[in-house]
Amino acid sequence: MRRRTLLRRSGALALGLSTSVLASSTADSPVATADSDESYEPLGRVAVDGAAEAVVGDAGETVYLATTTGFAVVDVSDPADPSLRFEEASIEVDGDPLLEILDVKVDGDRLVVPGPANESSNYPFHGFVCYDVSDPGDPEPVDEPYETGFHIHNCYLEGEILYVVANGRSENPLVVYNVGDGIEEIGRWSLAERDPGWKDVDWRTRYLHDVYVHDDVAYLAHWNAGTYLLDVSDPGTPASLSHVAETTLERTLEIEDDTEARLGLPGNDHYAAVDETGDLLAVGREAWATGGAEPDGPGGIDLYDVSESTAPELQGSIEPPAAVDESYEAGLWTTAHNFELWDGVLYSSWYRGGVNVYDVSDPTSPRALAWWRDPKTAGFWTARVAEPGETFVASSTPAIPNAPTDGALYTFPLAAGEQTEPPSLLEPDTAVPEGESGTPTGRSETGNAGDADGNRKARDPSLSVTARRRAVGRRSRSRDRRRRS
Repeated sequence: MRRRTLLRRSGALALGLSTSVLASSTADSPVATADSDESYEPLGRVAVDGAAEAVVGDAGETVYLATTTGFAVVDVSDPADPSLRFEEASIEVDGDPLLEILDVKVDGDRLVVPGPANESSNYPFHGFVCYDVSDPGDPEPVDEPYETGFHIHNCYLEGEILYVVANGRSENPLVVYNVGDGIEEIGRWSLAERDPGWKDVDWRTRYLHDVYVHDDVAYLAHWNAGTYLLDVSDPGTPASLSHVAETTLERTLEIEDDTEARLGLPGNDHYAAVDETGDLLAVGREAWATGGAEPDGPGGIDLYDVSESTAPELQGSIEPPAAVDESYEAGLWTTAHNFELWDGVLYSSWYRGGVNVYDVSDPTSPRALAWWRDPKTAGFWTARVAEPGETFVASSTPAIPNAPTDGALYTFPLAAGEQTEPPSLLEPDTAVPEGESGTPTGRSETGNAGDADGNRKARDPSLSVTARRRAVGRRSRSRDRRRRS
């Protein structure tokens, strides 16, 4: 594809608002424990218009955010007082705007800004722009903007190699670029070639939503097709290693409603990432209640042992927070979104369900450590470690339909604790005005494992992937019987 000329707009500065929390260490917890006299609260907050994905720079003091029409740089060196250091409010390429920027990625001094995130003929330019961020307060374009010809929902940058999800109606490949000295496509991997049967389903149901790379293995969250592990030791020739899935091609083909297949469980592999050892994989599922067969409701997070990358083994699961309305159009949105695993801890975002921190040092028995939410102002897109052992950050997005949430970046302590009187997710006044009430059953508002009060237990971690598929098959047959009746 041809390269095009970038037109730059202005940068801006802003101040942050902050609150504080005290913490003390304990020997039996992977994070500190909040002082008993203190509520678990954010350390700080700074408004960021249009915020979506957030990533942390190598030094842990700088956060880069996608902001729909551009990107922002936030200084978190003082987590109690984060500040907006730079903002590119608008990016133009040959006079055409780069729009719907929902993702950015950084590695070292290189930042990649892709877009648009979704298919639309209204967006003239489809591609990405690379920046030199050796001075985070003054990013400079590197090379000319690169036009791909397809929308880019997400990408991953590792050194000079850029992995891009490329979705189209005919196929949904992973495309690999070298962006070190100029920009050049060097490789591809395609689900349509590995499992051609998936070409028979709606392209959005087999959507390649995200890619994560660690130690020469790429993890592809491929919606209902599952999550694929690829060997990318030679990034020009990605090769399949293994695959985990909540559903099957056959099951997906049986669903008559494409909307239900895209929005409802099982399936919906949305985001996948491993910890720093590469041994523990988490797969988040973005889903909503559709009125279909069980399971029906928001998506949670599954944990897999991938110490042997060719033979993943399911370990445990984390349930989403329950909400008064869990539908897509008018619901509260408490499904899993983006997260990070580090040193036995999972830092997770659940849109208006808040941020939750889990001890996953024993992945067969995840344990909630801390959670915080404010569903009337914050809808969390992602959670990322800033300073290991000290702080993490989470971005709030205004992009949730019919929701009053603000664009912002929050900083949090790595401390175990509870929010004092957290806003309920089960009260009708929490939902958007046009939402239908109806308290769901079987899950707690914090998304913990089941308990003696009747909340649903997390799925049996001893179940193998094969056993899980058999369970899906049983649900499918039960659903078919209801349809025939």
